[in-house]
Amino acid sequence: MRKLSAATVFSLGFRPFFLAGAAFAAVAVAIWALWLYGRLPEAQPVGGMLAWHRHEMPFGFAVAIIAGFLLTAVPNWTGRPGLNGWPLIGLVLIWLLGRLAWLLPISPAGVLLSQLSFLPLLAWVLGRDLVAAGKRENYPILLLITLLAGCQLMTLWGLWTDDTGLQRRGVLAALWLVGALMSVIGGRVIPFFIQRGLNRPATPAANPLPTKVLLVSGLLAAVTFAIGLNDVPRFWLAALFLLMGSLHLLRLWRWHDRGMWRVPLLWSLYLSYAWLVVAVFAMALWHLGLMPQQSLATHSLAVGGIGGLILAMIARVSLGHTGRPLLPSKAIVAGFALVLLAALSRVLLVPFAGWGLGVSALLWCVAFVLFLWRYTGILFSPRA
Repeated sequence: MRKLSAATVFSLGFRPFFLAGAAFAAVAVAIWALWLYGRLPEAQPVGGMLAWHRHEMPFGFAVAIIAGFLLTAVPNWTGRPGLNGWPLIGLVLIWLLGRLAWLLPISPAGVLLSQLSFLPLLAWVLGRDLVAAGKRENYPILLLITLLAGCQLMTLWGLWTDDTGLQRRGVLAALWLVGALMSVIGGRVIPFFIQRGLNRPATPAANPLPTKVLLVSGLLAAVTFAIGLNDVPRFWLAALFLLMGSLHLLRLWRWHDRGMWRVPLLWSLYLSYAWLVVAVFAMALWHLGLMPQQSLATHSLAVGGIGGLILAMIARVSLGHTGRPLLPSKAIVAGFALVLLAALSRVLLVPFAGWGLGVSALLWCVAFVLFLWRYTGILFSPRA
């Protein structure tokens, strides 16, 4: 047992959670696509396959990667030791129990109880260190994690009460909270990575007001999804999303450097963030009555934005925190391209061709399998 707790893979949060999240991303989307095309048995998890898919992509996949990233970043921000050994193993097992609960012969209430401890525990672990170190500038991240826990409770309460509308609102609010987290974390690391990756001189600090407006508007957007205001088009919500999109575009313009197109670890981050911009403007168009399906905006965010940024971030962070050169293999560069193509397929092909979803799912799964192929050995190995 001592050997297990001392294993390299449990030395810091990014190692087990990046592996688990990437593996789950590939398996979960493969299961969803096979079921949609009638290639799986009729037996379904508690609440049905749609409820499982809705819940597991944000609260299973995305939350695992968020946990791995923050359990690694917060020790860097605070100078305090990161979670490791048995406490980290315990947190991973709690996450894994939540994934397996859907397959067990238990009631919706049992599924609900098995899920609800992970995010509060994560918030407590992160908050303990941030408060002890007095890092008040990072408290908004704690707020976002806490609100994600509330969205999960809403989603699972809808499952327990068979309220599909409540489930949908909880999941959509969670997706846009993850989008808000993307804007916070991306706003910090993407310009820094571009500057360091291209050896550019440090630029003057940007005006903090647009960043604060983006955070507040992102939280407001998530709240409007949670309370059902996005169920029908509303002009004032179009204005909100147009404001968000304009500020995101301003960021992309400020960050752009022609040299980044030669560096896969940079263009992958940049283009994934651009998908967040696409999602925000797509919501504005939907509220103006200029786009027929709100789901196109949702999947722009989920597949291109969240999926793309996650793959780019875990590839870069895994190399940096294991002491390896920031030179991804050709396989993972192909993965960056595949996940972005998966987003294009999901948004542009699916409305016109039934096979478009299968293409998108296949591209997505291959992208994350490539990550597992090239990075499993790295994440199990000591720092170089």
